[in-house]
Amino acid sequence: MDPEGSGTGPGASPRRADRPLRILAVAVQKGGTGKTTLAASLAVAAAEAGERVTALDLDPQNSLAGWGTLRTNGSVAVDRVQPWEIGQLTAILDLLAAQGTTLAVLDTAGSATGLAPALKTADFVLLPVRPSRLDIVAARPTLKALVGVGLRGRLALVLNQCPPPPSPRTTTYADQLRALGVLAEPGIIHRVDHQDALATGLGVTEYAPGGPAAEEIRALWGWIDVKMRATAAR
Repeated sequence: MDPEGSGTGPGASPRRADRPLRILAVAVQKGGTGKTTLAASLAVAAAEAGERVTALDLDPQNSLAGWGTLRTNGSVAVDRVQPWEIGQLTAILDLLAAQGTTLAVLDTAGSATGLAPALKTADFVLLPVRPSRLDIVAARPTLKALVGVGLRGRLALVLNQCPPPPSPRTTTYADQLRALGVLAEPGIIHRVDHQDALATGLGVTEYAPGGPAAEEIRALWGWIDVKMRATAAR
């Protein structure tokens, strides 16, 4: 992606008061948590709710960019940010803002090196974790990085790929995260609609709009939207 013509340089402030663009980063330094699947469906749900959305793939695996090549619906713009362009991320986001984008969804890299620039630009960070001790522990480096860049009040963990209820394990972790004030709701139950949607270049709200997976994603976007507006007003 080429940020030329944006009128700003890579050293510009990542949060300009006159920029209407909001930035949601989906981040965790662990594979297999459904990060890209969640980012794709949240981008679509936000577009359906009236946002002008660009989804940026910062992950060298390029899964989100691959999803974008399958899309025939232009409701979400999808682009790839190459590893050598990470230093220009602020300029790229400024360009998107100038073009009228109101929400950028960043599918971040899993490495600490690729993750830090995205976190510095984010207005809110969503960390998908499965309801397991292994995933919660693996999220700690990302949480530490978030606190380090001043995002303690702008983050949440969402329990993803949860077993169908009733699930005592899911309930236990949800209660713990809720008590800490870092739980995004609702949690996302593991359903094949998510994988099938991604494989066909769709968000789950496009693939099965009347299904429970779509309802959960719409509700999660609604929760994130409220949180982002509340933190922006502080």
